Amino acid sequence: MRTTDQTLEEILTLAAAHFKVPRAELSPDDDFFKKLGINSLQALELLTRLEHHFGVELPDYELQGVSDFRTLAERIQARL
Repeated sequence: MRTTDQTLEEILTLAAAHFKVPRAELSPDDDFFKKLGINSLQALELLTRLEHHFGVELPDYELQGVSDFRTLAERIQARL
């Protein structure tokens, strides 16, 4: 079973690859909308990719107000 830190690292790596930014530029507490310069549609694409990667489904109500990588990792980890 993976830890929350491992899940977080995978999310950061996937986000960096998906949006073509250096992984070193992303940190757990970054607001991914601001840091990646993305809109809600692009965030949805990332979430869909993460759901497939981790094999989970994240209900919309669990993602309301989530905009940092650490909280996203915690929500995914709770579903694993």
